Amino acid sequence: MNNLLKRKSRGDAWFDAINYFVLTVVMLLILFPLYFVLIASFSDPNLIYSGEVWLYPRGFTLDGYLRIFNDSSIWIGYANSLLYAGLGTLIGVAVTVFAAYPLARKDLVGRSAVMWFLLIPMFFSGGLIPTYLLIKDLHMLNTIWALVIPGAGGIFNVIIVRTFFQSSIPDEMWEAASIDGCSNTRFFWSIVLPLSKSIIAVMVLYHVVGFWNGFFDALIYLNDESKYPLQLVLRNILVQNQVNSGMMVDVESYAAKMRVTELIKYGVIIVSSLPLLILYPFLQKYFVKGVMIGSIKG
Repeated sequence: MNNLLKRKSRGDAWFDAINYFVLTVVMLLILFPLYFVLIASFSDPNLIYSGEVWLYPRGFTLDGYLRIFNDSSIWIGYANSLLYAGLGTLIGVAVTVFAAYPLARKDLVGRSAVMWFLLIPMFFSGGLIPTYLLIKDLHMLNTIWALVIPGAGGIFNVIIVRTFFQSSIPDEMWEAASIDGCSNTRFFWSIVLPLSKSIIAVMVLYHVVGFWNGFFDALIYLNDESKYPLQLVLRNILVQNQVNSGMMVDVESYAAKMRVTELIKYGVIIVSSLPLLILYPFLQKYFVKGVMIGSIKG
């Protein structure tokens, strides 16, 4: 028996060692591209092209960041993205929670029919053109509402939150509260929401990431550059190579402009990634718990 326990312990040790090795390799593969962009934003682009930059910065320079921080379009895009992400997350999480809780209650008449009604758009949609025409008819073109309203209350998120409520808020809790004279509204605000911090944190993270990284809706519905989110400004720089002329006012030769453009590209990627890198550690402890609880049971 002791030998069996020793063999199992040795096997567990090997299993743990292999897991740590594989996970470390995966972590390095994931982190290195971001690390490379970080060191490249401080390095001479000529040394990057020659392959001399891969572990630490070479030809250290802050020229790219100085031009980024002095450009108004970057800061306007930053402010717009913060506004869209904040307002969109507030609306989206509210709609999701308010829709999911009634659907989790067994005493809701017709909840199965409502769920089927909500599930159909997950598989069939009108497409881009009908959606654009709807946004136009609602007079939301070139407004903030075209970015935050259509994506509020995603059906997939409603299902996750509904499942969380079903598995974490027992019916006996509502029965006990109702006996004491608690209303539905009071039960929701005083009991359900405080017990649902983990899934709400997950929904906040989902919505913030979605709004912060989104640029396609802004590309379709916005035509005023002063309303562009940061990701659309970043797309114009990275994909279309459109750098604000104000960043190049003191650069004369074509080669120097290309060098500065590369520095700006790397720097803007780092600047645009910072808010999510700062936010995630505060929500990470809720993330696994909320997703796992909300993903089990139907």
